[in-house]
Amino acid sequence: MKTTISDLVIAFFDLVEAEGRTLRHMTIRVGIGLSCVIIAMLIGIAAVAFFLWAVYQLILIWLSPPVAALLMSLLALTLALATLGVAKWLTR
Repeated sequence: MKTTISDLVIAFFDLVEAEGRTLRHMTIRVGIGLSCVIIAMLIGIAAVAFFLWAVYQLILIWLSPPVAALLMSLLALTLALATLGVAKWLTR
């Protein structure tokens, strides 16, 4: 079987075309996945904010507003440090 240069060029461009379609498809999938992660993060931030607000309202029953705000800031700092610890543990 005799292969000419034109056959090699045609095969090369067929490969480039197929890889380009795959790249486009994977890029779209990554974009959709990334947008879903961003939306999930925003919903998670809102959930944490409502949780902290609810605990603040609960603490206000027993303590003055400045003390309740101080306790809430400590709780938020603890949650942030715990999240940082989990992220560091997962990325080892």
